[in-house]
Amino acid sequence: MHDDQAADASVVDASVAGSAGADARPPQWLRDAVVYHIYPQSFADSDGDGVGDLAGALARLDHLSLLGVDVVWFSPLFASPFGDAGYDVSDYLAVAPRYGTEQDLVVFIEAARSRGIRVVLDLVAGHTSDQHPWFRDSAAAEPGAGVADRYIWSEARPSDYWVPSPGGRSGSYLPNFYSFQPALNYGYARLDPAEPWRQPVDAPGPRANRAALREIMAYWFDRGVSGFRVDMAFSLVKDDPGSVETSKLWREIRAWLEVEYPDRALIAEWGDPKTAIPAGFHADFFLHAVGPVLRSLWNNGEGTYDPSWGTDPCFFDPDGLGSPKVFLEAWNEFTNSAGGTGLVALPTANHDFSRLTCGRRTAEMVAPAFAFLLTWPCLPTIYYGDEIGMRYLPGLSPKEGSYVGVEARQGSRTPMQWDATDNAGFSTGPAESLYLPIDPEPGRPTVAAQLADPRSLLHKVRDLIAVRRATPALGAAGSVEVLHDGYPFVYLRGGTHLVVVNPRRAAASADLPPDLGISSVRSIAGGDGIHLEPHAVTAPGFSYGVFELLTVE
Repeated sequence: MHDDQAADASVVDASVAGSAGADARPPQWLRDAVVYHIYPQSFADSDGDGVGDLAGALARLDHLSLLGVDVVWFSPLFASPFGDAGYDVSDYLAVAPRYGTEQDLVVFIEAARSRGIRVVLDLVAGHTSDQHPWFRDSAAAEPGAGVADRYIWSEARPSDYWVPSPGGRSGSYLPNFYSFQPALNYGYARLDPAEPWRQPVDAPGPRANRAALREIMAYWFDRGVSGFRVDMAFSLVKDDPGSVETSKLWREIRAWLEVEYPDRALIAEWGDPKTAIPAGFHADFFLHAVGPVLRSLWNNGEGTYDPSWGTDPCFFDPDGLGSPKVFLEAWNEFTNSAGGTGLVALPTANHDFSRLTCGRRTAEMVAPAFAFLLTWPCLPTIYYGDEIGMRYLPGLSPKEGSYVGVEARQGSRTPMQWDATDNAGFSTGPAESLYLPIDPEPGRPTVAAQLADPRSLLHKVRDLIAVRRATPALGAAGSVEVLHDGYPFVYLRGGTHLVVVNPRRAAASADLPPDLGISSVRSIAGGDGIHLEPHAVTAPGFSYGVFELLTVE
């Protein structure tokens, strides 16, 4: 997502929020899943060309099994000229050759499923590459039947943002973000005689694009894909106050899904769950670019950071100057409106946003963030490498559209660090061929080193995932009651499990409710140095603990 398109994402019409398109809960496999987000260029390279691929990911499936995740979400795998790292799609029904073939993807899906892991693909629904056949036909002097209005065209050039036609067709087209990403035409919610390029949502072009979404999804569902994360899901219908028409579009897709593919999932990149869930999505992310909610948790003002976001410290800041209250207000707003019909996805990071280990927050400080993520009633999403504390790498040159304004996103896209061999085990190719450079720090974390160290972050994350899976009270369906919304952060899950998280350097203490009834507890994760009394808790710096409350007769 890019900030210049994020402003309208969080605006919601009350009538839309109050009328969910589908009452069904998310598929069972998604409800208590832990998602692992793979940026495919950077995960594992099997052929030594310096770029990650599906065969490389297949060879690393044991890592995902050992970690305990349930879902793999790939950033776009479709054919692309890679002006925007694959978010400029030239063929939705073909795997990009750099990653392999369609059969390679099917093999990965089947191998993952044999380990209890499902695969979710990234669907860029709002625009294509200017190399897509639809656009080439649409830009021709005599557009082919059915493609003339698949994109948004104007005979004039309404502003400098519009792009002159590259073909025989006169006029200009509306892009999304980069000039080589023409916006697909899903119509306008409001028409204006002074702007004749605006078409209604039921015009032939918008109808064709809605049909194409179903065709693309069905094609990959039939090959074993379990769902889609939809890029910029809020942005389809233009000039759409309250996302009313865009929500109607997605509710139509959801209704089709419920009939044809009822066990598949739709996950939104919307950034406003209270809107996206009633619009038909099973889950939606809190996003860094859509309001302060995610940033209030773990954005520390460095890395992929926009100064317009302000300088308020985040809660997971080593100096302990933040607060979870911004997050909790948004969480309560969502839970009060969604009625349990969908999930909030919380990411440790993503391909657009800084990693947990960034700036002053080192890998040794991030375990409490995982403890929160994996004990909160959300859809936890781990960005590849965060489980070992890979850091955001500053100072890299732009790569495939990674630099947007002041946001240097390439620092969050560096190769996975597997072991101590050349290129950290990511690729056998020469260092200069790598998609992005390996972290040059001699002490960089690796999977192999952390597997050998039972005290490592990797082992802590594995243990937390296992505890979540074994403890229904810690899952997405369990209740949550916040007992202290400062340092430490203390909450009760399912009425039976106490979670204590202290993400700051200094120790922290909090009073506990006198009616909590702690008579005996059993630590099931972390807990080192945490002192629990019947009416108070003290937690050392950078600590966490998950405790089962036991009743003594």
